[in-house]
Formats: sequence, C-alpha cells, structure tokens
Amino acid sequence: MLRILDTSGGGGTRREFLRIGTAALGGLGLPGLLASKVSALQRADVLRDRSVVFLNLQGGPTQFETFDPKMTAPREIRSITGEVKTSLPGVTFGGTMPKLARLADRMAIVRSYRHGISSHGPAAMHVMAGGNATKAAMSVLYSRVAGLTDKESGMPLSTIVMPGAVGKQYGKLYKAPDRVTQAGTISPVFKPFDPSSGGEIVDNMKLRIDGSRLADRRYLLSKLDELRRTKEKSLAFESAGRFREQAFDVLLRGTSRAFDLSDEAPAILERYDTGSFEPSDAVKKRNSYAKQFSPVALGRQMLMARRLCEAGCRFVTVTCGGWDMHGGGKEFTMVDGVASLVPAVDKAVSAFIEDVERRGLSEKILLVITGEFGRTPKINKNGGRDHWGNLCTLAFVGGGLKMGQVIGRSDRTAGAPASEPISSSQVLATVMHTLFDLQAVRVLPGLPNEVTNAVAGGEPIRELV
Repeated sequence: MLRILDTSGGGGTRREFLRIGTAALGGLGLPGLLASKVSALQRADVLRDRSVVFLNLQGGPTQFETFDPKMTAPREIRSITGEVKTSLPGVTFGGTMPKLARLADRMAIVRSYRHGISSHGPAAMHVMAGGNATKAAMSVLYSRVAGLTDKESGMPLSTIVMPGAVGKQYGKLYKAPDRVTQAGTISPVFKPFDPSSGGEIVDNMKLRIDGSRLADRRYLLSKLDELRRTKEKSLAFESAGRFREQAFDVLLRGTSRAFDLSDEAPAILERYDTGSFEPSDAVKKRNSYAKQFSPVALGRQMLMARRLCEAGCRFVTVTCGGWDMHGGGKEFTMVDGVASLVPAVDKAVSAFIEDVERRGLSEKILLVITGEFGRTPKINKNGGRDHWGNLCTLAFVGGGLKMGQVIGRSDRTAGAPASEPISSSQVLATVMHTLFDLQAVRVLPGLPNEVTNAVAGGEPIRELV
C-alpha cells in the first residue's frame, strides 16, 4: 500500500489521506527483483512461526554487573553495584537491574558461555556467526534459507535496528554494523535490511499532496509517474539496489508503519523510554567517547524490534554500544558505564519482555542478549575491566524455550566456566532450532552444503529445548 499524505495544513500536522493498492500503480508493487530470486526457497514446512531479537551489547558486556555478580569474590572482583535478589530462589543479578530481577523466572541465564576470543572484531563476528564455517552472521544464514522478504507483505525478514533507525537525532550514536551482520562466504545481498539507511528512501517516497488536489486525477497520476521514475532511477545504482528495492517494498506493500513509532500509545513509549540515561556532563567532559555511547535510543530500538516481529520480520538485530569499559581517557570506567548502560538495558529489556507477554507473543519471540565477550574478573588500575573471552554474558527470553533457570556456573572469580562450557555453536543451533524445522532444512533443495550444515548441523543448548 502507498501512503498519500495531505500537506495542506490541518492544524499543522500531516494527515494520511488515502491508501492505494499496489496494483493501481502499474506494477510498482511487484515483489523486489532480488527478493523474487529467493522466494522459491520460502516454504511453509521449513519456517517456524517464530522470530528472534538479538540484542548485541557492543564492546563486551560485563558479566559481574549484569547476570553474575559473584559477591563471594574479593572486592576487586565482585560486582561494583552489589546484587539484587531475583524471582528465582538463590539467584541474584547486578544491583542496577531490579526490573529484570523481578522477571528472572521468564529468563534463562547462561553462566558458562565461553569462546576464548578477546579481540573486538574477531570475537564480535564469531559470536554473531555462532562460529559456523561460512563466517556469516546468523541473520544472514536465516535470509539465505528463508529469503529476503515475506512474499505476501514485503516485510524484510531480517533487519538491523541501530540507534539511527529510530530517529535522526540518534544518528551520531555509536554503530558498528559490519561486526554483527557480516556475510562471510555468502553473498552480501543477504545482509539484514538497515532502516537507518533505507528509512530516508521510504520517507522520501511518501507522496505529500495538497489535500485540495487529491481529486485532480491528472495531478495525482503525474505524482505517481514521478514516483515511478524515482524508483527506476534508484534501482540503476547496483551497489544500493537491494536495499532500495526493499525500501520500496516496505512502503508500497504496506509495511512502513512497523518502522514508525509515532502511533504508539504514550504509556508504551514512556515504559520503553531510556532517554534519561544520558551519561552525566562530568563523564562526557572526562570521556570524549561518552556522548556517542549514550543508551538513550535503546528503548525505542527495542520497541521497534517488537513492532517488526509483529509485522512479520523474523530476525531483528539490535545494537547498543559503549560496553568497552577499560577506564582511562577514552573508555568508560566501570562506574561511568554501569551508571548509564546497565539501567538502560534493565528498563528497555524489561519493557520488551512485559510488552511481548501482554500481547501473547512470548512463545513466538525469542530474545537473545549477549556481546562479543565478557570482562576481566579484576578491576584494573583505571577503574575498568578489560577484554575477556573466557566467560561471556548470555541470556535468553521466550521463544518457546525452557525459561526460569540458570544454565551452568562460573568459577569462584566468574572468570571461567566451572561446569561444561556452552559454545557459540550451541547458541547458533539454539537460534536456528527456534526459527526452522531443521529436518526440513536438511532436505531443502538449492542450498549449498555449507549453509545446510551451518543451519542444521549443530546441537542446541540441551537445557533450553
């Protein structure tokens, strides 16, 4: 559907005046060229009616101040925010996560996840790929099997929601999409749709017409011809062609509303809002990176993720930067970072869990929370924690998996697993188990063996399935 907006005033606001079926546009609403090439792979017996929201805390989230406070360890190791009791007997979270603590019975916390990589780029890509041989991110693997867009609605099946996707005012916040959406040996055409790039295209394609001229058929047709020429011109640029084509599908086939938060109830917007978690002026003065590491957009990102899942998107990657808390001149100290980032996650994620539950979608949406690695047990001389691949933060919510448990345990310093380690390949297998009928994937024609093996060759975390 194409949205035509009245620009004649109407009290200073634009009003949606008319919606026109895509058939009336002389072919403008046909499925995207690239989407049609893979639509043959979209088979109902392969896809489960479930979505995954993958919240990536970029920089390496601390396990101590989130889900494994280890208050029995020496002072220089244990959580600097103390601990808070959760709804699971005997289980505590970091002291600035009270909202999630109350919802712990809806979560599965993994305290024995390890991959051993402590360098940002390699670790980030390894985690998002689940260590698979193609080195493609899970979101790319999903699109390679399922297709780029839903053939009925035009909704991109895989999307990345960075801060800029939820408002131009957030466009300068930290983003590193290449570390979480890499294609590896798979064609980059299968990378997630980025509304922070495509959003401008979508916005520019909304026909803004003076309401007094809507009855002028010649004028209306001239505007549609102008839109068609814009489409043809944009598709001439091959490097951006796939994203532009998806952007046109988003608009012309009626799914653009999922990317627009303006029609949400004020109470919902307030519940998700993380705008108050801006780093303090003192922190920003001391730390030149603090402003771009603000989590003020995270709540809106999580709200958009919920909306996208409802509209038919099946893999949503959400990014939140700033978790590289070494201390020193540029990075957050633990005190700086925890004061803004952890409470923002607490509010945004708890709002998401409750919202999804209220809408009856808890079984259909799996939330995964992790980052590229964890942090060192001992706080360094600069008041921060350094890179640590020997124990990493990981949590799951919903998706029809077994919740209300802690999986594995860490050693006495929360620096390594004290039980059987959970691997990245198990995380990948758990996600793919949620999204696909893996038996059907194994016999699906047209998939390269390396893709079939990556998607259907692993073993999920047994406590969850």
